[in-house]
Amino acid sequence: MRFDTPATTNPIDQGKVVGQRIHRIDGPLKTTGRAVYAYEWHDPNTHYVYGYVVGSAIAKGRIGSMDVSAAKRAPGVLAVVTSDGIGDLKKGKYNTAKLFGGTEIQHYHQAIAVVVAETFEEARAAAALVKVDYAEEKGVFDLEATKDTAVKPKDGEPDSAAGDFDAAFETAAVKFDQTYTTPDQSHAMMEPHASIAAWNGDELTVWTSSQMIDWWRSDLATTVGIDKEKVQIMSPFIGGGFGCKLFLRADAVLAALAAREARRPVKVALPRPFLMNNTTHRPATIQRIRIGAERDGRITAIAHESWSGDLPGGGPEVAVQQTRLLYAGANRMTATRLATLDLPEGNAMRAPGEAPGMMALEIAIDEMAERLGLDPVDFRIINDTQVDPENPERPFSHRDLVGCLRTGAERFGWQDRTKQTATRREGSWLVGMGVASAFRNNLLVPSGARVRLDREGIVTVETDMTDIGTGSYTIIAQTAAEMLGVPVDKVAVSLGDSRFPVSSGSGGQFGGNCSTAGVYAACVKLREAVAQKLGFNSPDELTFAGGEVRVGDRRMPLAQAAGDEPLVAEDRIEFGKLGETHQQSTFGAHFVEVGVDVATGETRIRRMLAVCGAGRILNPITARSQVIGAMTMGVGGALSEELVVDKERGFFVNHDLAGYEVPVHADIPHQEVIFLDETDPMSSPMKAKGIAELGLCGVAAAVANAIYNATGIRVREYPITLDKLINELPEVS
Repeated sequence: MRFDTPATTNPIDQGKVVGQRIHRIDGPLKTTGRAVYAYEWHDPNTHYVYGYVVGSAIAKGRIGSMDVSAAKRAPGVLAVVTSDGIGDLKKGKYNTAKLFGGTEIQHYHQAIAVVVAETFEEARAAAALVKVDYAEEKGVFDLEATKDTAVKPKDGEPDSAAGDFDAAFETAAVKFDQTYTTPDQSHAMMEPHASIAAWNGDELTVWTSSQMIDWWRSDLATTVGIDKEKVQIMSPFIGGGFGCKLFLRADAVLAALAAREARRPVKVALPRPFLMNNTTHRPATIQRIRIGAERDGRITAIAHESWSGDLPGGGPEVAVQQTRLLYAGANRMTATRLATLDLPEGNAMRAPGEAPGMMALEIAIDEMAERLGLDPVDFRIINDTQVDPENPERPFSHRDLVGCLRTGAERFGWQDRTKQTATRREGSWLVGMGVASAFRNNLLVPSGARVRLDREGIVTVETDMTDIGTGSYTIIAQTAAEMLGVPVDKVAVSLGDSRFPVSSGSGGQFGGNCSTAGVYAACVKLREAVAQKLGFNSPDELTFAGGEVRVGDRRMPLAQAAGDEPLVAEDRIEFGKLGETHQQSTFGAHFVEVGVDVATGETRIRRMLAVCGAGRILNPITARSQVIGAMTMGVGGALSEELVVDKERGFFVNHDLAGYEVPVHADIPHQEVIFLDETDPMSSPMKAKGIAELGLCGVAAAVANAIYNATGIRVREYPITLDKLINELPEVS
């Protein structure tokens, strides 16, 4: 099915199932421990063995020699796999660094060997016996030191310009120019990268933790040198991904190589330090923002420049992209520059681009509002736009940023915010409020599904879509139930298997809208098959409701259409040019109240509110879960999360959850989420858009702005730790 005209009325609009607060259909499996994650897959008739990864102890250089003799003699060891035995592996389409280092070392903890043994403990002990002599080379690990040598990247968001920024900024009545920094950050999800690999002749099956089944299947086939059709990927449940499981990682490759060498099914899991140094992370940025405005608050000039780093062949953190679309202003420019660093690979982490970009932009907007003497909410509303500011002929498909800001301000009690900083005090706490806009683009990715109706009236949906904890199982079941007129408990959903039709996968905030649109397309095909089976010319003549097919006064069970053989339909949603003619984005507003201890500088979040405008909300329960999780992640980005770089040796020092501090329950108060009642008929037949990453974009800036309101201290270097506040706080009285 091709979607290239705005969606008109369709069965989804009934809203009997889609849009309702339905609890996760996979919830009982997870709460009772019956949901099987990658490393837990177990066939009682199979004897699994274990692989333990040896990572490079240097960040740049070569391996002079590797002695594995002691490891091979260790108890229980079945094999030691090194590059000497397999040669150089090809890189897949989506990988910057090689997943198996070979003789050349590109970053710290790059995998250079895997030891296979009967037990995990034996494999780990033997891995410690591998002796490596390195020829270490001097690496580059400091973004600030390489900023001046950064270049325009070949890939990524291009530089942009409209009007004449330099002239408009020079003549602006009020001007602002500041630089902000965001640090390297880690995904830190609960489930580490883990895989089980088993060979059957020349065919490979891998149970793994993957957000994008087809990407992994293609790249794994390329890497291990076999035909894609001989690879099966299984990933029905995922314990968090946030972007680092979008791309094939070392655990799957090493499990496949180890299983081939040992001739046994092999389990490989990356320990937490490997997760932070071996997999992808969010790169650090340096961002300069300039704004010029008239005295009435209307922006006349806006510029955003960003510097980030990655390995050779990598890409930039596109932190300027939201600035191209969020606020009006005739004269504008953005630029992105990329430095070459020898740190672990930088790549997608929840809301790549907008998350760190809005950490800077939404502080700058507050700072400019203060210079103009305007309320921060009012300043944002004054500069709203209903068209792409760089291309005024291109309107937004649907945009209600103003509605988000006004709704949030009223619900949060924004009128009670003190305009004078550091004036509201409750005991030892200085209290303040902050706001930030939320923005994330709506991406459209083709997605396929297969739907089957059996004689019992059970509808089964099969698609290789994944569920990273976001509720994919449930919203897919709701879609099929709405389309075919059956209750949710009559729908079975099977996900995460490469034998199923290729879906959009989970990432970029596109998974929910696109995967359900693919299921919608398959259900349209099944409705046509039912109509044909029952002797009608068109499914439009039929009503699907209550587990029945109805025509006028006639009613018959839907199951009757299946007969002895199930009815099967398969289709794929393909998106036309609506995304080119109209800008599709999601919008929101974050409001935060903080308390800062006047004696210690400790910051505590007191209240949080997110207001989101993101098209039809397919399931308010699962959508809220995504948003409150994202808000929590935003608190971490604001106050604690930073991968500390050893700039001499080139690795992340705090590479575990003892040193890399993520928020815990005690850090987060009650969070309120409001969804605007809206649909976007240009986004898909579902009239929905993504929600998951919108809940993160802007949160850190709202926290920073609240801290400023509470203390009068403006911090432009994240995270905002107490050492950046304590020396400037008022004296304790």
